Amino acid sequence: MIIRTVAYPRAALIGNPSDGYHGKTIAFVFRNYAAEVVLYETPELELLPAKRDNNVFADLDALNSDVELYGYYGGIRLLKAAGKKFNEYCHQHDIRLEKKNFTMGYSSTIPNRLGLAGSSAIITAAMRAMAEFYHVKIAPAILANLVLATERDELNIPAGLQDRVAQAYNTPIYMDFDRGYMEEHGIGRYEPIEIPRELNLYVAYRTDLAEGSEVLHSRLREEFEAGVPQVVDAMREWAELTEKVRNALGAHDFAAIPALINRNFDLRCEVCANAVSEKNRRMVELARSVGASAKFTGSGGAIIGTYENEKMYRELSRTLNLNRIDVIKPDIVTTGSVR
Repeated sequence: MIIRTVAYPRAALIGNPSDGYHGKTIAFVFRNYAAEVVLYETPELELLPAKRDNNVFADLDALNSDVELYGYYGGIRLLKAAGKKFNEYCHQHDIRLEKKNFTMGYSSTIPNRLGLAGSSAIITAAMRAMAEFYHVKIAPAILANLVLATERDELNIPAGLQDRVAQAYNTPIYMDFDRGYMEEHGIGRYEPIEIPRELNLYVAYRTDLAEGSEVLHSRLREEFEAGVPQVVDAMREWAELTEKVRNALGAHDFAAIPALINRNFDLRCEVCANAVSEKNRRMVELARSVGASAKFTGSGGAIIGTYENEKMYRELSRTLNLNRIDVIKPDIVTTGSVR
């Protein structure tokens, strides 16, 4: 039997980067791109490399391009770390796995290192495949914790829960990472919500920009834990913006949302000015120049925002495309299906 599982890219509508600092966010996944894992039983356990694991190049220029696109590490490390964490989880919960092995490979069309949670999508799909293979049931909230632990503890990737929660639940979701609640329950308060189709959303990303989020999160973590007033106040305001967008979505008050989205990014620039590159800032400015709202989907490389009508969307696409920026209308996943 061949098992195929998928996980989709994540876009944070509002509240990021407060998810890693006991804040609140709203995010969704969209099926325009996907990470897929294929798993089947074999005598030995084998992990198959994919394009981003390539170690043979035509020349130094090709090597350079590969590093710029995928970084120095490929996807095999993601599968290895996922397998280790899955096995540890089963041991910790006295789940006896059948004595059988598998071959697992992956592929992904998610633009890499652009704030769309491509790495966690691969890990999420791998966890789902192994859970299905061994007949292990893992609740979405626990799956999100496992994926975060895989990245944070095994791979030393600073990150918050938001991406993994959205990918685990597979539906638009409101997240409250209240410190006291999480310390007591081990998870945040997660509530699936509706993002009405009438809300005109776009996602755009640079085809010439790939940046990790490690530097931003490392510095923010230090300042947040040190109680730097500006950072603590910013986390509180990002949480307030999330509540306002949640209420606006519920009331179908779409006119209130663009200003809240814009404030999310402007606040980031106030607190993390040195972590917002000129290319990233320019992408937001170009989108806003045609009347659209804009903020990061994650920590840079891709943006999300609203547009008023098809005329504005065409102008948005034209303007961004001229600057090597791709624009899509996200096909938001709302079914909760994990396959």
